[in-house]
Amino acid sequence: MSDTDNGNARPNLEGPVGNGPSVNVLAQYVKDLSFENPRAPNSLQPRQSSPPININVNVSARQLGQTEIEVTLTLEARAGTQEDLLFHVELAYAGVFRIAGVPPEHTQAFVMIECPRLLFPFARQIVADAVRDGGFPPLMIDPIDFVSLYQQNLAQNRPVAN
Repeated sequence: MSDTDNGNARPNLEGPVGNGPSVNVLAQYVKDLSFENPRAPNSLQPRQSSPPININVNVSARQLGQTEIEVTLTLEARAGTQEDLLFHVELAYAGVFRIAGVPPEHTQAFVMIECPRLLFPFARQIVADAVRDGGFPPLMIDPIDFVSLYQQNLAQNRPVAN
């Protein structure tokens, strides 16, 4: 959509037409980042096989205002075993979102699925860079199915929002 002002086209910045769902990213930021390489420099030696890598994902949300919500995506990865830990990286990456036009009965699912989906590519890159900067090949986390994660949390009766 555009408005015309003296013949110059201008984008309509007032939001979507009608009352359809909308999400705006107001801010994105690292809340916490930790990288540990406890056995360095020995952990950087060539290995015969790839170490096991365990990745955990968590999503939490908290209301900031009437339409503003902070969503935190936590990614944690451990390479190696408890006895032979190569590295441990943990990232809490958050965003502040303005949500509008979503029916109240769908807001929680929308926030816990769509918001982390928007945050994930940035968080993935931060983790990859931290692991690379720690002396290892970058850890490229596979895409996450946030719908399944949300459904698992509901099935386990775990609270998904703070």
